Parts: sequence; structure tokens; C-alpha cells
Amino acid sequence: MSQEVAHYWRHPALPDVDLLRARYVTHRFSRHTHDGYVVALIEAGVEAFEHAGSTERAPKGALITLNPDVVHTGYAGAPGGWAYRVLYPAVDVVADVAAELGARRGTPYFPQSVIEATPAAALVRAAHRAGEGGDALAASSLLRTALAGVLRHHARNVPADTGTALPPSVRAARDILHDRMVNPPTLEELAEAVGTRPFRLIRAFRAATGLPPHAYLNQVRVQHARRLLDKGLRPAEVAARTGFADQAHLTRHFKRIVGVPPGAYRRARRPPRR
Repeated sequence: MSQEVAHYWRHPALPDVDLLRARYVTHRFSRHTHDGYVVALIEAGVEAFEHAGSTERAPKGALITLNPDVVHTGYAGAPGGWAYRVLYPAVDVVADVAAELGARRGTPYFPQSVIEATPAAALVRAAHRAGEGGDALAASSLLRTALAGVLRHHARNVPADTGTALPPSVRAARDILHDRMVNPPTLEELAEAVGTRPFRLIRAFRAATGLPPHAYLNQVRVQHARRLLDKGLRPAEVAARTGFADQAHLTRHFKRIVGVPPGAYRRARRPPRR
């Protein structure tokens, strides 16, 4: 596995599920989260990632299941890197499948992030392959079958609230970062605006979100950049609209979070011309 390749796309029959097939050797994902779930099948090598305060290792054949909004990284866990197929289903998609299975009301939750020797791995592989070029019926049917298998074997309902609501200062700082994505305040200005001290805000923000304010802002920018690229905007224009210094700055952060450069992401996501 000497060459890195990555393809990120969406099948027309799966509008709320992103797909990634990649082989990475030196690439490292920065600390980030996803709005929806992550279901990844390791096809070769080993992926390592930081998650919930520990370092996990996923070898060939293992499934990785990550819940929404959980901060994690990703990098080679062996000298040869790793290759994998990833499904990124939206929360509503997974919740709908869980409801069909008769699950109690609530958001499905995966308590284990690395699962080895599971029959669900074959289902995920089949669904992902159908998403590469299968017809609409095959792609949608196999996806729901795969998610049902993963849910049956490995999911629980979301744990009861453990008092993790955002502190007022963090919530206010987060709202400011969203509103001023293109022209953000300095840390000192942000802390003053929410009534606290700079270092105290960094600690509170990291404890509540898993990321310091500057890293959280970059993630917000990348998420917005994805929406603009999905509309067909060019990366240079997207960089200007999302607060990145230039296209190279956008590319660096985009690939660290999404896994592919913005230009490749845009080309793969645009519908084919008729």
C-alpha cells in the first residue's frame, strides 16, 4: 500500500449517506466530528484513532462505529497504512432503520468503536460496493440491510442525559463563531464577549466540545465549505466565503477533516451531465 488514493461521493439513491473509499499511508485526520454516524470497514492494514480519551486500533476486517458529534482523529496504525470503506449515514437514516426494527424511541448509540469478527462486516461491504455503481434498488436495499445488521448486533439506545449541556459561556462563544465565521474575533475579544477570561474559555470550550475554539471554527468552516461545493461553487470562491486565507488554506484543513481535497470532493459530488 504505497500510494494514497481517496474517493468521496454520494449515490443518487442514497441522498443522506456519504461514501468514502480510500487508502492512506501518511495522511492524518485532525481532531474533528461528524453530524451523522460513521460506519467503516477496514479492508487492509490498521487504522489508529484517538477517541473518548484513548487510542483505538482497527485491524483488517474490523468495523469502526462512531456516534454523531464525537471528536476523533485517524492515522496509520501500521507502517503500510490502511484501506477502508466508509458509510456516513445521517442521524435520521439510522434512526428510521432502528424504528423499523422495533427499537425504543431514541437515538441509536454504538457503545463500542472497534468491532472485530462481526457478520455485519460483510453487509457493510456489500452495501458500499452497491453504492459505487449499483442500481437504485440495489443500493438502497443493501444500505438498509447493512445498517439493520450493524444496529441489531451492536447498537443500544442513546444513554440518559448525564448533564453534558453546554455551559452558557461556551454556548455563547460557539454562536459567535458561527455568526462570525468569515471574520472571527480574537480569543481575547471572544472571551470578553462571553464574560470570561481567555484561558478559562479555552479550557471550558475544549471540555464541552472536545475542541479548542480555533479548531472548532475550522470545522465549522469546512462543514460550510462542503455545502457550497455541493452547490457547484469553485474551491477558490468557497475559500473566500468561508474565511480561509486562500484555496491552499482551505485545501489543507478540508483534507484533514474530510479525507480528500475540495476539488476532488466537488468533482465526485456533482451530478453527471446528461
